[in-house]
Amino acid sequence: MTINFDLVIETTEDSVDMKAGLESMQGVSDALRCVAESVLTGKTPQRQTHKSKVRTSLKKSFKGSYGQVFSVDIYDDKLNKKLKTIGRPAFAELISYFISESLYIEARPLSARAKKTLDELGEQSESVVNQLRVSALENIHQISLKFNHDIKIRYRKSRNDITTLANFNRNTAKSLEAKTSNETVDLNVIVTRLNIHTGNGRLQVEGQDETVAFGFGITYRDVRLEAKKIFSENLNHNNGLKPSEWQYIKISASPVRLKDGRVVKHIVKGFYEN
Repeated sequence: MTINFDLVIETTEDSVDMKAGLESMQGVSDALRCVAESVLTGKTPQRQTHKSKVRTSLKKSFKGSYGQVFSVDIYDDKLNKKLKTIGRPAFAELISYFISESLYIEARPLSARAKKTLDELGEQSESVVNQLRVSALENIHQISLKFNHDIKIRYRKSRNDITTLANFNRNTAKSLEAKTSNETVDLNVIVTRLNIHTGNGRLQVEGQDETVAFGFGITYRDVRLEAKKIFSENLNHNNGLKPSEWQYIKISASPVRLKDGRVVKHIVKGFYEN
């Protein structure tokens, strides 16, 4: 079974530097193979070889900005059966989701089928995010870092139905340099998204308009049940309410910051209801 994608390197010319371009293409290949194998087998691959049951294939290139059509190919009957159950569109959603998570970007809402597949992965989904950060995302960004070309991955449902799954540029590359601060800050927040299997999600700090990622810094199974309930109940309580009716919880957290000081994630250390 084959799923078609393409990558586009935004350039005014029909060519790109070969070394940096190949490094970025290798990163795209590794990222999609990592997500595909994790979703279909339930295990996150640490190494990928030509013998893998999930591989990528180069197809034709196209002009304009530099473009390359490629595919994710499944060489296993059992995995093909699972992919058919998930469906190509939901599979593409999960690629977008995991890349967004690994770059601390708020992911698009998932369809019911994609959400069900993510729930079935459970704690393994955190391993996928961590593995993407090992080298795949660094390689993807090489053409941006060295030549300031933006790059994007697109899902080709048909010739005329193409959806952008992820965008990469020098700005997103900064996410790979994020470091956890030694400081601890107190914040009033609402929970806007929560993965009940990993404890990761998104929160919105009082007085701010954008959400930011959060996690507990320990395996979610080791987090006290009291904490799990407070966070999940806060999400449920505020769902659909006007901002004036939101109920906040107070947390102490260590910020994960970029080099420019921007916070991309909070590691929760303590909490209590206001």
